[in-house]
Amino acid sequence: MSDAHTDRELIELVADLVRVARGFQQEQAFCEGITFTQFLILDRVVAAGGRLGLSELHASLDVDKSTTTRLVAPLLELGLVDKQRREDDRRAFDLHITAEGRAVTRRVWSCIDGAATLVDGYIPEDEREKVYRGVRLFARALEKACEAGCCQGSATGGCCAIE
Repeated sequence: MSDAHTDRELIELVADLVRVARGFQQEQAFCEGITFTQFLILDRVVAAGGRLGLSELHASLDVDKSTTTRLVAPLLELGLVDKQRREDDRRAFDLHITAEGRAVTRRVWSCIDGAATLVDGYIPEDEREKVYRGVRLFARALEKACEAGCCQGSATGGCCAIE
């Protein structure tokens, strides 16, 4: 993109997406008294067959181990998951979904279904597939640009730092 207008459009689009996504990342309850990130943890444990290693979880969330521990702690306190030492490696732990954790995950998915229906209502039916595919493509393009060091030469360093 060499056109300044197009560059500005890119930045404004990213800013809009960040602003909207930030609402999902807040530490406030998303649904069923858990945060969006805690729901992602529950869902990943369920998707893994009801058991997921903490090391796999923090890699999946792309956060530090200490952050994973902080995010999992409330789920343990609520009895939605339990933590068990691995038989094959006594230093490692697995998260196991509890019956209540499965029930909460199902109820949150029901909540999400309602939200998805609302979102879909704002997108013309004949455009939905294109919109979702386009957003995924855009997200992957941004990710690849950052991985490639799109702004490595900037004064502030880091991915896509604005000078």
